[in-house]
Amino acid sequence: LDIGTTKVCTIIASKSGKNLEILGVGSFPSQGLKKGSVVNIEKTVESIRSSLEEAKLMAGIESLSSATIGIAGNHIYCFNSSGVVAVRGKEIDQSDIERVVEAAKAVLIPSDREILHAITQEFKVDNTSGIKNPIGMCGSRLEANVHIVTGKTTLIHNLIKCVEHTGLQASDIILQPIASSRSVLSSEEKELGVVLLDIGGGTTDIAIWKDGSLVHSQIIPLGGHHFTNDLAVALKIPHNEAERVKVSYGSVLKTNVKETYVTVNGIKGTKPREVPLSLISSVLEARAEELFKVVNDIIREKNLVEDITGGYVLTGGGAMVSQLSDLAEYLLDRPVKMGYP
Repeated sequence: LDIGTTKVCTIIASKSGKNLEILGVGSFPSQGLKKGSVVNIEKTVESIRSSLEEAKLMAGIESLSSATIGIAGNHIYCFNSSGVVAVRGKEIDQSDIERVVEAAKAVLIPSDREILHAITQEFKVDNTSGIKNPIGMCGSRLEANVHIVTGKTTLIHNLIKCVEHTGLQASDIILQPIASSRSVLSSEEKELGVVLLDIGGGTTDIAIWKDGSLVHSQIIPLGGHHFTNDLAVALKIPHNEAERVKVSYGSVLKTNVKETYVTVNGIKGTKPREVPLSLISSVLEARAEELFKVVNDIIREKNLVEDITGGYVLTGGGAMVSQLSDLAEYLLDRPVKMGYP
């Protein structure tokens, strides 16, 4: 269940061996969220319920008991930590791994936050580093590097509350960029070093992978809604009309746009106007440049520029704007492609 700022998506699948067979999909416009956080419980519950009903109808299922919930929002904060324990037995077993992860999680976090994920990046046994799975190895000292994802307790509980109001249990909560990575990135890309940019309506989710591990994740409060909003302000048109113009005629490279005009409808009671395509493009291009500058700054700040051998993968509804990947390739100076499940 992906509860986003723009839409709520539901996928119902059945497991057969290692494969998933998708039975039903539901999507419904989201109301009640702002920048990934719940601002109206009633409207959010309504959107979730409608999305669920659509998916259940397609799957031919009467009732569902639990779901995995995707979470984003600019209250999410992630950091890396490490822990060390002495190995109890002759060889490392599952209990040692659990202890070392607990040791890495024993960091001081504010009382209004809770840990959502503790994802192991690599283990170190005595002096051997770069180990992905140390079970069965001999050693006396076990160290783990862990990526920790935290969120504001109240905002997480508000989201879970909305889901529970529809009669579902939240069986698991997963950070949205991690879920997106599982969907659109191959294991080779994660090994090489790749940045996933999931551009949603209210937020852009970033996941940076290197050597098969998640090294950094972040949510930035900039998304497709900001592109639409800029158009609405610049062209003095209503929001839904700006969305239509963006989807139908929007491009982020004004140099490639033919000098033609399109008709836009203003506020009710005013006459339709002709607007040059180049104006629409220049508005969208300015916002896209800002978004990629923010991403670039984050990567430089974390000293990860050299690690991104595989380039960038764009996904999400906000990434559908025409020629966004071309502009990203030029500004970020790395190969960029669109990611699909």
